[in-house]
Amino acid sequence: MPDISFSERNSAQRVAERLDRHAEGPLQAFMVPFIEHLHKLIRETRPSQADWRRAMEFLTDVGHASDGRRQEWVLLSDLLGVTALVEEINTNRPKGATPNTVRGPFYRADAPRLALNANISLDGVGPTLAVNGRVQDLDGKPIAGASVETWQANSEGFYENQQPDQQPEFNLRGIFTTDDQGCFRYKTVRPGGYAVPSDGPVGQLLGKLGFPMRRPAHLHFLIKTDGFETISTHVYDGSDPHLGRDALFGVKDELIGEFKPNGKGDGSTLDFTFTMARAKKGRGTT
Repeated sequence: MPDISFSERNSAQRVAERLDRHAEGPLQAFMVPFIEHLHKLIRETRPSQADWRRAMEFLTDVGHASDGRRQEWVLLSDLLGVTALVEEINTNRPKGATPNTVRGPFYRADAPRLALNANISLDGVGPTLAVNGRVQDLDGKPIAGASVETWQANSEGFYENQQPDQQPEFNLRGIFTTDDQGCFRYKTVRPGGYAVPSDGPVGQLLGKLGFPMRRPAHLHFLIKTDGFETISTHVYDGSDPHLGRDALFGVKDELIGEFKPNGKGDGSTLDFTFTMARAKKGRGTT
């Protein structure tokens, strides 16, 4: 009779043996090492039964806190750096190309398409910011006709879909198309940094551990065009004091912008160039 015993020594093997050996695909490739690492973690940390019940209670609370408007599981992945790591693994670009960052939970796929020079601040609240962007390839040649989607928090650090009763629909969102020189420009307000949600189980747990829970001020960009890898990234305010402790691990030197005073009062100007890499086979223009 084959050995069917379950022990500390062979626990991961026993579980993995019950998976369908003939199954193929990414799930099978993920689950076997996941089981092995999980069992190794338990052996190394040796939690008590009470400790493990508390861990299960935390995961249950995370599930209960997730709904159509709030995704606590995504927040957990973001704050543990897992989302950023997956992004890094899947968008390893040539030197000089603009890197990707985590898209974040406040993106909307239905933002309006606007003409160049439009003002995306529909309520006009906050210090003004003029954004002048350029999209180019790795040789520095302009990319005309690229779709440039942008969204951001207001000057107090809140996105429009966080405050549907206080901000106009589609406030601080828009989609532009680059001109023949690969340029786009629009008007907005200077974004504020903000704290990530700390009222749920994820924020409460990491807050107890002293985890930094703030994001530096930034603008989001999603840039697409045929034949090139899609850029989904941030541009950060280089004067923000929280640059070195971004809760979502998104800050990179290439993504730090200079918000220059425009000399006309409280307004600023941002000039920034995005560099796109050619799409590789099976990757890119999503």
